[in-house]
Amino acid sequence: MAALQGIKHRIKSVGNTKQITKAMQLVAASKLRRAQDAALGPKAYITASRDILASLAGTPEAQYHPLFQERRIKHALTIAVTSDKGLAGAYNSNINRALTHHAADLGVPQQVIAVGKYAAQHVARMHGLDELAAYDMDGANADVAIAQPALREAIDLFIAGKVDVVHLIYTKFVSTVHQEVVIEQLLPVQAAETIHADRTFEPQAEALLELAIKRLLEAQVLQAVLEAQASEQASRMIAMKNATDNATELIEDLTLAFNNARQAAITQELAEITAGAEAING
Repeated sequence: MAALQGIKHRIKSVGNTKQITKAMQLVAASKLRRAQDAALGPKAYITASRDILASLAGTPEAQYHPLFQERRIKHALTIAVTSDKGLAGAYNSNINRALTHHAADLGVPQQVIAVGKYAAQHVARMHGLDELAAYDMDGANADVAIAQPALREAIDLFIAGKVDVVHLIYTKFVSTVHQEVVIEQLLPVQAAETIHADRTFEPQAEALLELAIKRLLEAQVLQAVLEAQASEQASRMIAMKNATDNATELIEDLTLAFNNARQAAITQELAEITAGAEAING
């Protein structure tokens, strides 16, 4: 009986866990729809922004602009985008692993702007990574709360010569079942491999540099944050679905074990009753 009670208790416990994971899966699916719309909506604009920036980097005016200046890398800055919450599979660990490998590959002192608590915790534990600033991922208005201040700090350090390169690490949202970690160079702005000679700029490229470059860079950072948010919800939804499926299978196995144990107990009781009756009649 003690064994039956133990199995019954486990079935109830796993069932309660299954209800929680199922609820979290549904919440993540609901949030994913909104995050996916927010990430995919401005994607065409971001692509055009990167094309414009790359084209501007190939103009004669860009060689005198500080944000386009290539120099020997002695100090680096990385903006790493993770989440504030866990239970999202390998989402956060993939970003932290990429950040560690990226720092090792550069081999120079590296500062980090941590977006999300998991990035901040990772930087605090890692030797050789210096946290410059930290931002919460779940706050409202990602452009004002994250993209603008993070980029402002990066630009100020780059212009002052305190860092020589700025990278952005985030999870790119490809589809609900596929997300990939990408590392992009923000500063210095890199020129496109192919420059369109027939392209004209109004106003002139020199004026356009001052007017548009920071806004276009900000759009890239904002897009990274939006894609990271969509990737987080997709990862959490899949992780919770897998947990729910595993709980269902475990309940089935425990139910089978419970039925077998109960049947064995009934068979034993019947055998004892039969043996007792035979002893009395004998």
